[in-house]
Amino acid sequence: MTNAKMTVAELEAFLHREFPQAFSAGEIQIESADGTSSLLRQPYSEQMLRPGGTVSGPTLMALADFAMYVALLSAIGPVGLALTTNLTINFLRKGQPGQDIVAAARLIKVGKRLAFGEVNLLSGTSPDPIAHASATYSIPNSQ
Repeated sequence: MTNAKMTVAELEAFLHREFPQAFSAGEIQIESADGTSSLLRQPYSEQMLRPGGTVSGPTLMALADFAMYVALLSAIGPVGLALTTNLTINFLRKGQPGQDIVAAARLIKVGKRLAFGEVNLLSGTSPDPIAHASATYSIPNSQ
């Protein structure tokens, strides 16, 4: 059963239209979004690595933020002006070079003005998170 106000296809069309600078390159794939969670994949690229072969913090933070945004849009519909007010991330272990990064976001509370959730970031097929993030989003009055 789904609570989604937007399907994956509708989310992708919205993001291509509203955020081409971040989404049109096809670097991030939305695997699922159901109104309470989302699952995104960022295929491996050497551009995600920092010196020493570790997946960079900015790569992980951007993917975590994007996964929360997709989960929120799937819950509230196409509200482009919903925005991040807080993002906290804990880096837990090194992401493996050559592996896709998967972001599993889950909304914990969606209110009238604020939404809160968490994201586990995984490297490849390992079940052990490489990072964990929590985020708060502001939802504009037009919602």
